[in-house]
Amino acid sequence: MSAPEPIPGARLLFSNDAAVAQLNHGSFGLVPIPVQRAQQRLRDEVEANPPRFFSVGLEERIAHVRRHLAAFVGADPDLTALVDNATTGTSTVLAALGGGDGGDGGSLGSGDEIVTTDHGYGAVDLAVDAFCRRTGASRRVARMPLAPDDDAAVEAVLDAVTGRTRLVVVDHITAATARVLPVRRIVEAVRGRAGERAAVLVDAAHAPGILPDPVAGIGADFWVGNLHKWAYAPRGTALLSVAPRWRERLQSLVVSWNQDAGFPDSLEWLGARDYTPWLAAPTGLFVLRSLGLDAVHRHNTALAEHGQALLAEALGEAVPPRTGLPMTVVPLPQGAVTEPAAATALRRRISDELATEVGLAAWRGCGYLRLSAQVYNREDDFQRLVEGLPKLLRR
Repeated sequence: MSAPEPIPGARLLFSNDAAVAQLNHGSFGLVPIPVQRAQQRLRDEVEANPPRFFSVGLEERIAHVRRHLAAFVGADPDLTALVDNATTGTSTVLAALGGGDGGDGGSLGSGDEIVTTDHGYGAVDLAVDAFCRRTGASRRVARMPLAPDDDAAVEAVLDAVTGRTRLVVVDHITAATARVLPVRRIVEAVRGRAGERAAVLVDAAHAPGILPDPVAGIGADFWVGNLHKWAYAPRGTALLSVAPRWRERLQSLVVSWNQDAGFPDSLEWLGARDYTPWLAAPTGLFVLRSLGLDAVHRHNTALAEHGQALLAEALGEAVPPRTGLPMTVVPLPQGAVTEPAAATALRRRISDELATEVGLAAWRGCGYLRLSAQVYNREDDFQRLVEGLPKLLRR
């Protein structure tokens, strides 16, 4: 497999440090220069006259952006709110489910269960665990193979669902293992097993900009996705979409002036917050569409898979089954990473010694290095890791 041809001019749209091989786009994204400039113009507008910016037409501007972004992910804008990130959206959902005595068709309390998977995002697991400590609920973990097929993924979730299950949290694209899970089938299966007794939250942090219309047709009770990773939006831009029956339950985690306006306005208006990431986000979609969504996806996926093959060969490890994503993982040699602290330490060594940024996670006691590819990457970025990582691990 050879590296794909670069998309002409795409590399010039980004301001990343040329001395660093940036192979970790999936964590924080990189904001294209046109989007940076659009956001700076908005900051200038704020500082020119803050009272006017915040008091004249801002809510309408936010609503316009929400409609634009919701259309991009295939969501109903009236059932969608802008939030800071997927973690904030998850905490908002948990707060909405945390009231009552468990008998009102949705509230979680003592004795109830939340199902997550062992592919889930760590911060979401922490939020669920904190919620369980407050409410007396408990968390059950559905265990899946590293590369489950759709049937295995559905079966694993259903095996964890019991008569006490009130919420299932499942990733659309897993962060640590870079797998696409069949969320529509999982929602249908949970609904068939538990009816409306159990709600389903889809953590789609990586989906916008990778998967087309990721909300449409899933049927989940809650969906949350970031736009700063693969949709070229500034950091701090995400969407929370809810099913109609939950709309009245969703409230902002911070009470502010629009609290009585209900969803989505109460979630979006927090006084003097920085709204410039949201207002600049449509420029990110314009950049992505100008390059061509399909062209970007083909390029990034081919480059990520090429880099995965090169690194796996250099380390003498097998390549996990591919899923057609611009993120791939490579298993590290046995014993290189066995727990999260070791993963963090190795990632920092790779950054310091190889001037290369990667994702790295410990999953079931094994280390997995995650490669992201974006239009600013070239084969040389991956080659630096291929040449340097085996030596670093031997040291």
